[in-house]
Amino acid sequence: MTESRIDFRRAKFLISAPDIAHLDQYLPGDIGIEIAFAGRSNAGKSSALNALTEQKSLARTSKTPGRTQLINVFELDDDRRLVDLPGYGFAQVPLALKNKWQEALGEYLQKRACLSGVVVLMDIRHPLKDLDMQMIEWAVLSNIPVLALLTKSDKLTQSVKMKTVNDVRAALSNFGDKVQVETLSSLKGTGKPKVLSILNDWCHPEWLAEQKAEQALDSE
Repeated sequence: MTESRIDFRRAKFLISAPDIAHLDQYLPGDIGIEIAFAGRSNAGKSSALNALTEQKSLARTSKTPGRTQLINVFELDDDRRLVDLPGYGFAQVPLALKNKWQEALGEYLQKRACLSGVVVLMDIRHPLKDLDMQMIEWAVLSNIPVLALLTKSDKLTQSVKMKTVNDVRAALSNFGDKVQVETLSSLKGTGKPKVLSILNDWCHPEWLAEQKAEQALDSE
């Protein structure tokens, strides 16, 4: 579907929250539509958000992985938001703090009723680490659609890139249509139109409901 397309370039910072409890105080979890971005601290999450919104500094980038330690919310319009979750897999913070962030991520996925989809970002050269799989499984078990987004795709040749994509799709095939796999180069912009198309669909969950209903009728 192409109508009612969302202009992701209009994204603007709304709030930061240290955990789900504080987020709920600002934004009750059953209001509006949210798309969450999650990934390891070196997955290029901030760069991807900036590339998709065509803004150089919407999400702060840093040469030191793990700087995103808050839940950062960006408004698309009155009803739709992008949510930058804390990066996971930190190497340079205390274990207790790692566990606290992991708990916050799981809590967000399981309790935010407005969550329409989760983008799990992974460096295409190092996909499907244990925490990536845990994040994907959490979302699927919570009945939330997932985009497994392989970032930094310009780092590989075309043939190696396609082989990696096929390998990742095969590894996630047990999840069926609940998980899609795409690539993105924040540097060159390749893969961006497909990613934005998926995000646009997630911004209109009524479309997805209609599609599922039609598929159910076709299968009868």
